[in-house]
Amino acid sequence: MTETATRPTLADVAAKAGVSASTASLAFSGSGPVSDATKERVLAAAAELGYAGPDPRARSLRRGRSGIVGVVLEERVRAAFLDPVKIQMLDGITEGIAPLGAGLLLLTDTGEAGGNAVGIESAPVDAVVLIGCSPRLGHSVDALRRRGIPAVAIEGDPGEDVPQISIDNRAATRRGAEHLRELGHTDVALVTLPFDAARTRGPLTSTLVDSSTADTATERLRGAREVFPDATGRVTAASSIEEGLEAGRALLADPSHRPTAILAQSDLLAAGVIWAAEELGIAVPAELSVVGFDGIRVDGLQHDLTTLVQPSVAKGRAAGEAIVRLLDGEPGQPAESVQFTSTLHVGSTTAPPRT
Repeated sequence: MTETATRPTLADVAAKAGVSASTASLAFSGSGPVSDATKERVLAAAAELGYAGPDPRARSLRRGRSGIVGVVLEERVRAAFLDPVKIQMLDGITEGIAPLGAGLLLLTDTGEAGGNAVGIESAPVDAVVLIGCSPRLGHSVDALRRRGIPAVAIEGDPGEDVPQISIDNRAATRRGAEHLRELGHTDVALVTLPFDAARTRGPLTSTLVDSSTADTATERLRGAREVFPDATGRVTAASSIEEGLEAGRALLADPSHRPTAILAQSDLLAAGVIWAAEELGIAVPAELSVVGFDGIRVDGLQHDLTTLVQPSVAKGRAAGEAIVRLLDGEPGQPAESVQFTSTLHVGSTTAPPRT
């Protein structure tokens, strides 16, 4: 006799406990009119028989769901796990979907050959959270619409039928720029997130901005230019210290054309800019002021970064709660979008420009 044939079933547990199979099932699910004494009897019978509980796959089939919520990242998982903002958002999503009893499946949509773009189109998920400031957001949304999979987007503009969990990107960046202007800065450069799906790296040009598919990067740029209309800078390929370091080196290499302040679209980029300044012997903030965006702690950064603080965990939690409403709510009634507000934290990386 095989191991499968001897494995105890719910019916075996019900027979041993002297109850019906439906009562035994309710005892395991924790729902329904089952007394504590009956529940204890069922669980004792299960323990004696070595029965671990109903097969979750069967439960999923009965409900018509996989019990999985997908999370689409714009970069490789290893890179995402180096970004504290992504980790905080994932923590929040996990909290938000807790009522579903569902698991998370991480998917990446980098657009690279051999990536997981096909996974977005075929992964066995009940719903999806699109996380990050991805210039490929439209691609992911289109793929999910074709499948009829409900989705929630953290950042970006996914369209009217997809709830959006966002931050006041434009107003927030304007606050950071106004802080620099109040200190007396007029020569301010920008270090931005990518604008296109190819993640083109290089000078900030009107061509890249005009063809942008990245709503977050565009809104933060607009906020900065409401204060410094002629601000130029560098576009990076990702939110990382390495990308900020490369952009900082390019902006600070020529002593005759150095800005007095740099406004970066993420704290990781800002940290890279600061390290580039240190390489070149430029004192922060005495000779260069730097502002970031996120409000995270960057390992190895000795400065208290001036930054726009966003509630990353709360954003993730709101996305998870929206997923719950989408799956448990009435068909055709999408969850509402939510926008959070950032706060300006003035640290030790900004000061009046040296005269």
